[in-house]
Amino acid sequence: MKCGLNMSFANRQVILHRVREVFSDVMGRPAEEMDMHMVYDVSHNTAKLERHRVDGVEREALVHRKGATRAFAPGMQDVPAAYQKIGQPVIIGGSMETGSYLLIGVPGGEETFFSTAHGSGRTMSRTQARKQIHGKRLIEEMERRGIYVRAASFKGLAEEAGAAYKDIDDVIDATARAGISRPVVRFVPIGM
Repeated sequence: MKCGLNMSFANRQVILHRVREVFSDVMGRPAEEMDMHMVYDVSHNTAKLERHRVDGVEREALVHRKGATRAFAPGMQDVPAAYQKIGQPVIIGGSMETGSYLLIGVPGGEETFFSTAHGSGRTMSRTQARKQIHGKRLIEEMERRGIYVRAASFKGLAEEAGAAYKDIDDVIDATARAGISRPVVRFVPIGM
């Protein structure tokens, strides 16, 4: 698991580096001049040893977060210093059509070992989405709404259509009402 986590962090650093290179090439300026740097990075779908209250007693527990990410509350030991007063930042992704949310961990998250969703979740399989959604039509519809997409294939695009995912606003509302993380801002897609 640690090797997998390390690989995911390294992979995201390489992706960020490549994105910075492309922006530098297109803009004709170094990424540093454009203040392009990683703001925050956290893994999801992990298992880690952590200390939590279980039946009223603090214990070490192996917390497996499948379909989830951690959302530590303000003041918790593993929250980076910059976020100690507000809680751990969490991004919950919706779809390429609907956007995503930035949330923060809250004290009520103790009941879920300070875990929250890492995405809105699918409503249909990738195969089902490919059968029901026409990729070329989807690109045209998204561009009419001001979302510009470049995809390797129409099939791959259809797999990620908004209709293949749960409504992100409903997921965030349920998360906030359950008291496991609090929304801060909604991101709206403009390009993929």
